[in-house]
Amino acid sequence: MKLVVFGLSISSSWGNGHATLWRGLCRALRARGHHVVFFERDVSYYAAHRDATEIEGCDLVLYPDWSSAERHARRELAEADVGMVTSYCPDAQAAAAAVLASPAWRRVFYDLDTPVTLERVRAGVPVPYIGPRGLADFDLVLSYTGGRALEELRERLGARVVAPLYGSVDPHVHGPVAPVDRYRADLSYLGTYAEDRQPTLERLLVQTARHAPRLRFLIGGAQYPPVVPWAANIQFVRHVPPPEHPAFYSSSRLTLNVTRRAMAEMGHCPSGRLFEAAACGVPILSDEWDGLERFFRPGTEILTARDTRDAQAALALPDGVLGRVARAARERTLAEHTAARRAADLEGALEGRGRAAPSEPLETEA
Repeated sequence: MKLVVFGLSISSSWGNGHATLWRGLCRALRARGHHVVFFERDVSYYAAHRDATEIEGCDLVLYPDWSSAERHARRELAEADVGMVTSYCPDAQAAAAAVLASPAWRRVFYDLDTPVTLERVRAGVPVPYIGPRGLADFDLVLSYTGGRALEELRERLGARVVAPLYGSVDPHVHGPVAPVDRYRADLSYLGTYAEDRQPTLERLLVQTARHAPRLRFLIGGAQYPPVVPWAANIQFVRHVPPPEHPAFYSSSRLTLNVTRRAMAEMGHCPSGRLFEAAACGVPILSDEWDGLERFFRPGTEILTARDTRDAQAALALPDGVLGRVARAARERTLAEHTAARRAADLEGALEGRGRAAPSEPLETEA
């Protein structure tokens, strides 16, 4: 198949999680005989932090504005099997009009930010990447989030056929590597700054660091405020590029996952960072959210924490216990959460086959 995608960014991972997912998915789709043409508006903040211009399995089209790209986009769509628009695409509504007018076999919307989308819809706040008809005109709506989000996409936005397409990891990129002194830590956290995620990060990492002055803690990520009240034993690295993620994780005794508020409340929305860390063989400590057990077994494949005391207890576990948790999570990830598995899930959703993701049936029209 030829897939033409209009998305946020695949060329820069700075401050967004879409890029790494799409890079792995494009590689996996190519291995299955498919090809992706990805249209990305060339905006200054991503251009300044661009870390990929050649993506395996993908023709990248960078364009300055929709008027200059529209003719090219329509030519590509005229020969496409699948036309797809994603959440946060800067020109989503114009691109959707082109996709829906095309002869593509499947016209698809992929919401990689479903909890945020639905939160805005419930509040009556406009969603810039969704038009006035909602999602009713698309042949298929894919959601990064499963569970009740699938029903809400039907009820609130008119989606006719919905299926989950979760995050994933590319084992060609993420795997165990030798530790690096710069990233050594007893507990690390990797993630872009988000105000609604900060209280949990404070509770599970910052407060834990203040209670354990002899241990080393590490936070890496973009868009943090210039002044943040860390503890003396917390090191901060501003933006860790994707090629360095394996070294970041592999240098940690334990790494932390913190879920954004809307995603935690919705549930069934695993961060791609969960799978990246697990593939690198590091034990994971995560906040709790509904549906986590679909992806990793708490206590066996992942550790969970609600407060500072839980985080302290996780750090106190023997290396042997942490090692068993890490190995179990890596085995589960390589079996169920790779980009290759999601490429197969995408094929299944496009073809209307019975399962679009592990343990969750394809949802169809009522």
